[in-house]
Amino acid sequence: MVKLYDNIPLVDLSMMDGDDASKKQFAKMLGEAYENFGFVAVVNHGLSDEMQDKLYTLWKDFYASDMQEKLKLALPDNQYQRGYTPPQSEQAVGHDVPDEKEFYHVGQSDEVIDAGGYNYLRNVWPENVPELKELSLEAFKILENSAAKMLRGIAIYLDLDENYFQDKVIGGNSILRPIHYYPVDPDKVDEDAMRAAEHGDINFITLLMGASAGGLQVLRADGKWIDITVVPDALVCNVGDMLDRLTNHKLKSTLHRVIMPPKEEMHKPRYSMPFFMHAKSDVNLECLPNCVDADNPKRYEDTTVGEFLTERLAQIMKK
Repeated sequence: MVKLYDNIPLVDLSMMDGDDASKKQFAKMLGEAYENFGFVAVVNHGLSDEMQDKLYTLWKDFYASDMQEKLKLALPDNQYQRGYTPPQSEQAVGHDVPDEKEFYHVGQSDEVIDAGGYNYLRNVWPENVPELKELSLEAFKILENSAAKMLRGIAIYLDLDENYFQDKVIGGNSILRPIHYYPVDPDKVDEDAMRAAEHGDINFITLLMGASAGGLQVLRADGKWIDITVVPDALVCNVGDMLDRLTNHKLKSTLHRVIMPPKEEMHKPRYSMPFFMHAKSDVNLECLPNCVDADNPKRYEDTTVGEFLTERLAQIMKK
C-alpha cells in the first residue's frame, strides 16, 4: 500500500558519510520516500546560507536589468539551453498557456567541458553582474556533488553497486536554473495561468535551493495537491523522469506545480533556483533488470539521455 505524506519527508545527507549501517538507513529512508512520494527535503547538503543569499541577490540584480540587455544573452536556436530565457517561452507538456516566468541556464564550466571532451553548449554570462560567473559555477559544483551523493544512496536502495551512477552523472549535462516569477497584473493574467504548470522534471534528480515565497505544490498518490513547506537549511530534492524511466517507475517522478498567489499578492515576485542533475548524453535509459518483474512489467521504450532530452525540449518550448 502506498504511504501518503502530509508534508515532505526529511533526510540527512551526512549519513552517506558514515559507516555501512548509516548508509543503508539513509538509503532506506530516501528510497521509500521516492517510491511513495517522489520528494524529500535534504539537510547537510553542502550549500551555506551565505552562498545561497549571495546567489539570490546577484540573480535578482540580473533580472532587474533592461530587457534588451537580457535578450542579448538569449539563445533560442539552442532551445535556450544556456543563457537567458524570456517570459512565456516555456509551457508544461499538455498545457496551452505558457508559464509566467523568466529564467537562466548555467551548465558545466568550460574547464569541465574541455577536460572531458563533452559536446555541451558553453555558458554565456552577463557583463553587468560580474560576480555571477564564479559564484554560480561554485554552487553548481557543490550541488553536482550533493546530487551524486544522493544517487549513491539510491544505488544502495536498488541493490546496485554504491557507485553505479557516479561515472554517468559527474560531468553530466546538468543545469542550474535561477528562476524569476515576475509580478503580474491580476486583471490581465489568463485565468488558467500558473507560475509553473503541473509537470515532471526531465532529468535524474532535482535539488531546489530555497524560494522567496510559497506556491510549490506536489500531487500526492491519492490525487490531492499538497503545499510543500520545508524546514530551514533544507533543499527540496525530487525524482525526475529519467530516473523514473530507468527504474521502471519504481522511483516516482511526481507532478508538481507553482501556483499563482492570491490576487493581492500577484504584484510580488518569486525567485527559486533548481539544479537539474542530468547524466551524460550517451547514457542508456533502458529499464534496470532488477526493476522489471511480473508485477511491474517494463513500461518504457529504450532510449538514451540525449534522445529523451531532445524529445522533451521540443514538447515544452513554446511554439
